[in-house]
This record gives sequence, structure tokens and C-alpha cells, in this order.
Amino acid sequence: MTAKHTHGSDSDPARDYVERADEHLRGTYEEPMSLDAYVEAAFERPSIAAHASKYLLDAIESMGTRTVLEEGETRQRYRFFDDPANDGEHAVLGNTEVLNGFVDDLRTIAAERGKSEKILWFDGPTATGKSELKRCLINGLRAYSRTEEGRRYTVEWNVASASDTRGLSYGGETSGAERETDWYESPVQSHPLSVFPADVRGELLAALNDQSDDHVPIAVDTELDPFCREAYDHLEEKYRRDGTRDLFSAVTDPTHLRVKNYVVDVGRGIGVLHSEDDGSPKERLVGSWMPGMLRELDSRGRKNPQAFSYDGVLSQGNGLLTIVEDAAQHADLLQKLLNVPDEGHVKLDKGTGMDVDTQLLIISNPDLDAELDKYADRNGRDPLKALKRRLDKHEFRYLTNLSLEAELIRRELTDETAVWDVDEEEELRERVRAPLLVDVQSGAGAVRSKELAPHAIEAAAMYSVLTRLDGEDVPAGYDLVDKALLFDYGYVREDDGRTGVEEFAFDGESEGIHGIPVTFTRDVIADLLHEDTDRWHPDLDVERVVLPEDVLDAMAQGLHDAPVFSRSERAEYEGRVAMAKEYVLDRQEEDVLAALLAEHSVERETVAEYVEHVYAWDGDEQVETIHGSIDPDPLRMKLFETEQLGRFDEDDYLGNQPTETVKRFRREKIITALNRYAWQNRDEEFAVDDVDLSEIPVIRSVLDTNEWADVRRLYEDFDPAQWEDPPENTETARLKAQTVEELIDRGYTPASAELTSRAVMREVRHRWD
Repeated sequence: MTAKHTHGSDSDPARDYVERADEHLRGTYEEPMSLDAYVEAAFERPSIAAHASKYLLDAIESMGTRTVLEEGETRQRYRFFDDPANDGEHAVLGNTEVLNGFVDDLRTIAAERGKSEKILWFDGPTATGKSELKRCLINGLRAYSRTEEGRRYTVEWNVASASDTRGLSYGGETSGAERETDWYESPVQSHPLSVFPADVRGELLAALNDQSDDHVPIAVDTELDPFCREAYDHLEEKYRRDGTRDLFSAVTDPTHLRVKNYVVDVGRGIGVLHSEDDGSPKERLVGSWMPGMLRELDSRGRKNPQAFSYDGVLSQGNGLLTIVEDAAQHADLLQKLLNVPDEGHVKLDKGTGMDVDTQLLIISNPDLDAELDKYADRNGRDPLKALKRRLDKHEFRYLTNLSLEAELIRRELTDETAVWDVDEEEELRERVRAPLLVDVQSGAGAVRSKELAPHAIEAAAMYSVLTRLDGEDVPAGYDLVDKALLFDYGYVREDDGRTGVEEFAFDGESEGIHGIPVTFTRDVIADLLHEDTDRWHPDLDVERVVLPEDVLDAMAQGLHDAPVFSRSERAEYEGRVAMAKEYVLDRQEEDVLAALLAEHSVERETVAEYVEHVYAWDGDEQVETIHGSIDPDPLRMKLFETEQLGRFDEDDYLGNQPTETVKRFRREKIITALNRYAWQNRDEEFAVDDVDLSEIPVIRSVLDTNEWADVRRLYEDFDPAQWEDPPENTETARLKAQTVEELIDRGYTPASAELTSRAVMREVRHRWD
């Protein structure tokens, strides 16, 4: 939304934005509450007391699911991983089965049914979405914590009013008078219920869970962190010496203890350890003592936990999520994390420890596998065996869906972020084939537009997918392109119908482990966009068009210069570029043929009418029309079969009556397809009249196929050899003008329509005669 300022208007656009920001924050933060009020709120909404793994699970489930087709299988995908909180900017494309396994693990851990000792591990090659997962988790958890149902709470303390000493501090001075600056929040997001003694907390949680209908009970087993324990002990000692009877009430009085909500973010509920972070293992994990502050603070004979930095990854992630990124760079820490998940405890030093409630998650490239296996040949004496047993591996792989890869490439090249949540196959195919106009800078600040022609991104996506597929399990009669289409759409088109993915037995073990990464494809295309071709046309800017074959040639050539590929990988991938070229040329031919025959395309109503007459003919029935019941028309069926389908000629009929060949076609290719479709899509209220006959997939694939034979039959004087520069006033010139205009209507520019139709006709003229 853009604010528009009009001179002389009372509107103040700057003030409008400030007010909107105020409104946003008013809905995010609450006034601090007493411990009593928090407990009452928890009984009304038990979810606000969730422990770390349950909160993470709740956040993921809160955004619902959608149905996707990946690797030929229908799956339910959690919308959380589409990064809706950030308009899809860091969506994790694909890998739905892996993400679902991650959520299943979370559910098991949160419900304390097992795997509590596990460290969840995301592994996979570069550019497979692991870093996007990290950002998606951060975005989603931050957004969820801003919602009413996702509020996250911790405690803050004020001991100044109960003591003449400096009281609680992070190292600075405080006055004896009670004031807002005397409140200090738990540095590690301690859970409000951790204030209660363990036995009372257990009874409270039992009551909460009895009231809740959630499938995962709340479990808070942590004690107060050392900083908060220092405040609690100080207040308890003070009031005990004063002879106060109700010590807990006095210590947790609203003048000393408040419960406040906070927005989850990195450093507050989410800890992220990056590859470049350094320091001792203790400093990276939990933080460090600050000697200067120890000297200033009254330690009472021991180290004062107020002098601890609490800036380690576990301290930041306490209460929700701890992520170790590029885990191979922190392999020394992994063994020190062994007991954290199941014991929920970490030591600050020999004498001071801290309870931790966090979901541990590590992210790595395959180099961590090599690090973990370096002692594997020692058999039972492998020092890393215990660590490997604790790691629960979830493997990200390269995308093997054509449409997902096309979407990913577009995201890499543009600022497009919206996830393709598309149900209709035709719309998905349109997005995959769509062109892309990109503004690129040339020279001293000059900007010009370059066009990736229709099917250019599709070509790059198909080639990338082909390099990632296993060709060993492809049955005879099919190829890797068929496998890619099966994975994307769940079927392949045959001459007389479709064959579904369920008819195939693919292994799946090695799909997506190796192949061309999207970063390579992105860089190749980016280079092409900054290069000029040597094409020329007197009227069209053809030099600014990047064709599918340009992309494929550049990708194949780039394999030799990219250090990420081994010699054997280069040889294997080069061998698959021809399949991608053949595939994309077929798609271009389909476009040109459809445009060329546009004036002879069959209306859906005509198709339905033909099928109805055939169905009535086979059943010796009548056709219902607005004028009443009529007999099926043999001439109408004959004309459709000869002129529209181009299947038969006059010799296949006795007058208007079909011969056995035509009868067999009608029964086997039309009636059988209709019956099969009707049977597979029936329900209790099904009737044949309810079926949109023109939308039957098998029939549509039979009736909508354009062939060059149709062009030859309809246009006897057409000559594809003349296409590039057809003589005036010829049928070829007329058809070219008509075809180019139709291609432009279908998403091409004049330049890309010219170049694409030329490329197709160069292939066609070799087989025309």
C-alpha cells in the first residue's frame, strides 16, 4: 500500500505511518501482569504456557496445511514452511516429506513419547533450502508470538524496594527507590511457571492439562535460571528474616515479580550459532563470566550470576529454539551438546548450572557426514558413536519437480516471493512456461529490458531436474523426461490417454542427491542477460531475447568452468542436455501449432456435443437437446472425426455410416475413456449428465492434439522453408502473420514470437517432405 500526499490536504502521510506502527505494536505487547493473573490466563488459554517443542509445533500447525503433488505423490504440506509471515520471501520450496518428518519428530518430542535425547539434524547439498528453513522458522515464530494465541511470556524482577543495597543489576547502579528502571527481565526467557516449587508446579500442570483438549500436554520441568534464582533467594531471605509467614506470596508480589510477554526473535527465544562465531565452547554455548563485574557485584562468597553474559546460543534460544548453522564448523560443540536435550541442563561453570528448555536443531552440508565418519573404521571404538546416535537426520535434497524448480529459478532472478499455491494443472503449466522480462544495467547507468522467452526458464528447470534423477529405474519405452513429468503432474500422456505414476515402481533412494544447483543456473542466466547475441532483424529487437536453447547451451558450456562438478558429473550432465532440448522444442512446437491452427480450434461445446452423440450412438439412445430428443447424427460425427480430429477420410465410411475401424475407435477411445472416467469419479449422487464431457482428461488428450498433418491437410500451399522470409501474398506469409499475432496473444513478444517460430520451422522443414 502506498500513501499519496496531496498539497493542501489535511492528510499527513508521515503521521499515518507512525499511527499504523503504533497500532501494530499495541496489538503485539501487553501490560505486565502478576503471576496470579498469568496462571488465570493459562487456565483460559493453556497454549500460552507451552514448553519449547510444543510451542514450535503449535506455531507450525497454526497456519494449516495445503495439498501438493511432489515426486508424483499427493502430500499435505504445512503452510508455515511457505513463509506466509514474510510474504513467502524465505519459503522452503519442496522437500515436503522431509519437513513433515520433522514435524512428526516435534510431535513425538513435545508429547514426551520418545526422541527427547535427539538433536534434530538437517543435512543436504548447498542450495537445497536449509538456510531458507532457518529464516522461515525465525519469521514464522516471530509472527506467531505477535498473535493472541502465540503469546510468549517470561518474568522480570525488582528487588530494589525490598533492600537498601543496590539490589538486582546487570552490572550498573540502581537506586533504592522503586522505579521502572529497577525491573530486570530474565536474561534467558525463563518460563513463568518455573517460579513455582517443583511439586506445586507439577500439580498446576496436571490441572492445566486436564482442562486442555490439546493432543500434546504441557510439560515445564525447568527451574529458574541463576540470574532469577539470585533475585528469588535474595527476596526469600529478606522476608524470612522479617518473619513473613507467606514467603512465596511475598517473593512473588507484583512489586517484585511481573510476567511480561515478549516477541520471539534471534536472541530472545531463538539462538543461532553462525559459522563465523568464535570463542571457547562454553562462551559459544551459554556465555561467559565478566571479571570486572564480579569485582563490582556482591558475590557473597561465590560467583554472582548477575556477572554472566548469557549471550551463548543456548541462553538466547532457551524457551524455544536453538540452531547451530554450518554445524561442521562447530563440530567440537556437538559432543558437548550430547546431554542437553534429555537432561535439559547445562553448566555455566563447575559450581553453577542452568536448566534449558529448547529444541536443538543443527544445519550442515554433507561435509559434516565426512567429519562424523572419520573414525568409522574403528568399529566399536569410534569416539563419535554416541554423537551419531543422538543425531536425528532429515535430509534436504535438490528439487525433482519441474514446476518447483521453475518457481525457484524465478525467485532467484527476481523479487518474486509469492508461493505458487495453484490447484489447476493448466495454470501451473502456464506459470512454468511463462516468459520473464528483466531490467538489466548496461553502461553508465543505462537500463534496458531483456526477455527470457517463453519456455526459457522451463528449459533450465527441466535440465536441472534431469541431472538430479536416477535413470536406472526408468522402464523400457520411457525416458527421464517422462519421469520428470510423472513427478510433477502425476502422469504422462500417451497416444490414447494417460499413464499414472502409480503404474511405475521408482526406487527414489538417489533422487535429488546430486545434480545442478539452482545457484549455478541463476548465475548462468544472469550472465546471459548481460550479453548481447549476434541476432539481427530490421524491425524487431531480437538481440534482447534469450531463447531456451541459449540457456541450455550456456548451462552445458558452464559445466566445464564450475569447480563444484567432478569430471564424471560433467560427463553425465552433458549427456542429458539433449533430452532437455528435445523436450523444450516439443513445447515450442505445441505453441506454434496451436497458434497456426487457432482458427480451426475446436470449441469445448463442440467436443461435448460430439461425445454425447457417440455415447447415444453406442447405447442406441437419443440425445437430449433444447428442442427435444433426437437421434444421434451420423453426419455430424463423421464431419467431426474427419475435419476436426483428422483421424479418418471418406474411405472409412459407407456414406455417413462408420466402418468397423471407426466403430472400434469410438468404442475404445471415446466410450471406454468416458466410462473409466465416470467410474473413477463417481459418488453416491453421480449421474452421467453431471460430467463436463469436454473436461475428461483422457478424451481431452485425444481431441486437443494438433499435428503437422492437420496443417498439411488444411493448407496445401504452406511451405515451412519459406517461413523466415515468406514471399508476399502467399499462404505461408498469411499464416506466419496470423501465427505470430496469435503467439503474442499467448504471452510472446513480437521478437520472441519471430525467433521461436523460426526455430520450430527449421526443424519442421527437414521432415516436411
